[in-house]
Order: sequence, then structure tokens, then C-alpha cells
Amino acid sequence: MTTRPPDGAIVIRRRSADDLDRCEALLRIVHLQDSYPFYLPSDVRGFVADPSALASWVAIDGDEVLGHVALHPGSTEPVIRLATEATGWPAAGFGVISRLLVAPETRGRQLGLRLLARATEEALMLGLRPLLDVDTSKPAAIALYEGAGWRRLGQVTSVFEGGSLDEFVYVLD
Repeated sequence: MTTRPPDGAIVIRRRSADDLDRCEALLRIVHLQDSYPFYLPSDVRGFVADPSALASWVAIDGDEVLGHVALHPGSTEPVIRLATEATGWPAAGFGVISRLLVAPETRGRQLGLRLLARATEEALMLGLRPLLDVDTSKPAAIALYEGAGWRRLGQVTSVFEGGSLDEFVYVLD
């Protein structure tokens, strides 16, 4: 028997295929409000459900997806190069936290922090060092990571199909 959490209780769980429509809609909302991701890929579903992900999670309240995060085995070449040079760890030793999305109307309720913690926990369980990168123009995201104890390694410029992006690279020691 499955017990439903109390009304208003937000649950973090593995993302399922049934969540993808709602994750795609959430990504579109976050992109419109925050310009994250930097560009909206033509294959939004493929971006959210990237098959290279080691795992993905959603924050849900009932049937509503309020947040998403994924753990990937890699990132862009500039991010990985900086991380390996700054830490001495091999590229394969990192678990990259990405696709962190939180519904704008739920911000301030610690969902981003909870999703970040869940992906971090998984990376550590897999023996990977948690790594992430963030657009230098996103002060709220930067404050989240620095407030959670992440260490900034430096800044890189990554080139995407939609242009280039200046990013800070963070590692969790």
C-alpha cells in the first residue's frame, strides 16, 4: 500500500517517463522567466530527458511537478578542463549536477536546495565528486550554490548552438 503524503507535502523522487510532459512545461516556464537554460533547445524533451543522465529527480506536490534536477557524467569541455586542472581529479571522477529547475511560484521554499542535495547525495554514493556550472548572470543560483558550501573553481566560456555563455564552475569538497 502506498501512503500519500499530507496535502502540501512536497516529495523528491526519481523522475519517471510519466513526468516528462510536466518537466518539459516547467522548463519552458523557467526559460521564459529566467532565461534558463541559456537557449531553449529545439528538442526540449530530449534536453530534460537526456539519456546520458545517470539519474534524474522531480519535486512533486500531488501530480504537479515543481522542480527537476539531473546528474550527468560530464559537461562541456571548458568546464571539465577547469575542474580537472583545479582539482587534479580525472574527468570521469565527476558527477555533474544540471537541469536544476524550480517553478517560479514555489521559490523560497528550499526546493532548489533539496533537489541539489539529492543529486549531490547520489553523486557521492556513486563515488563521484559533485560538480556544476552556472551562468555568471544568475545571482540567485550562485547564492544557492555558495550558501550550500560549493567552492568556485573559476570561470569559463562555453559555446553552444545558441551562442556563448560565461559560467562559474563549482565543486563540492
